Amino acid sequence: MWLTQYKKTFVGMQTVIALITAGVYFGMYRTWGPTLSFFLVLQGAALAGALWASRIKRRLDPHAR
Repeated sequence: MWLTQYKKTFVGMQTVIALITAGVYFGMYRTWGPTLSFFLVLQGAALAGALWASRIKRRLDPHAR
């Protein structure tokens, strides 16, 4: 299930997302609008990555959950 994959990578991904978001805020825009958009795109990408990894894992091992 994708939630298991998401839980396994949650802390690492959220740390990287926070660092990148802070870098974008302090390095480029210094406004919250574009920074928030960037943050939401990264969150969506993390979710999509967990969904994709779960699907690949199921294809490689049909008995895996």
